[in-house]
Amino acid sequence: MPSLKAIRKRIVSVKNTRKITRALKLVAAAKLRRAQDTIIAARPYSQALARVVSELSAVAGKDAHELFEARKLEHAGMIVITADRGLAGPFNSAVIKAVERYAHDELSEASEVKLRIIGKKANQHFARRNARIASFDLAPQTSAIALSVARDTANRVIDDFLTNKVDRVYLAFNEFKNAGSNVVRVQQILPVVPETTSAEAIDYLYEPGKQELLSRLVPLYVEIQIYRAALESIAAFFGAQMMAMENATKNAGEMIQRYTLQYNRARQAAITKELLEIIGGAEALKG
Repeated sequence: MPSLKAIRKRIVSVKNTRKITRALKLVAAAKLRRAQDTIIAARPYSQALARVVSELSAVAGKDAHELFEARKLEHAGMIVITADRGLAGPFNSAVIKAVERYAHDELSEASEVKLRIIGKKANQHFARRNARIASFDLAPQTSAIALSVARDTANRVIDDFLTNKVDRVYLAFNEFKNAGSNVVRVQQILPVVPETTSAEAIDYLYEPGKQELLSRLVPLYVEIQIYRAALESIAAFFGAQMMAMENATKNAGEMIQRYTLQYNRARQAAITKELLEIIGGAEALKG
């Protein structure tokens, strides 16, 4: 059995850890609220833009823009969004496993899968496995940074697609559901596949023309898809971190209880041993 001094050190250490996990939980909860408000505000814009692109493509035709061009899959690209930090349970590993599984199964016919990494955790993982990494950006922690990262990444993947370096581009990220759950999504962003509309498309008079509108809106659509995924990932990260720190704080409390019980038992045993030695010595003096 460990000594009383060793057990006391363990109790102090776990208590200090509990203070840290409790503080991290509070910080994550505050950031989650702001991130949640941002993603809720961004979703309607993303959905409206997707609807406009769908309606325009329905009347202009799928040949109206070069980003609509469907090709045989030979070279694939994947944008992988993770966090720069851990302490969030399986948040990062879930995306990484989904990417590996998707590349092995759905993209097995491709001769090459090129990764464009956003976030240190995915970069560290795939760098150790000598994966083909096209670039590495810090994971966005605020909506302002997310927008600039999304714009830069969109420009790069669009250029890769137009220069035939990749035939399809996919986006892998954690989609935020609520504070306690998120879902890993892998979706195609290039070539752009407009959403099907149930209603019959109305051919409006456009000023400027359809081609001019599509040339501006389709690249913007790709950028906003990446931007929304980044916001989803930010909110999902803080939600996952908050839950992980809550569980860690709870586990630390349980460990403190166990160590305290062990300490009391050890102290009681030491006191009992000392009493027995005193009584034994007294009896020996009497004899």
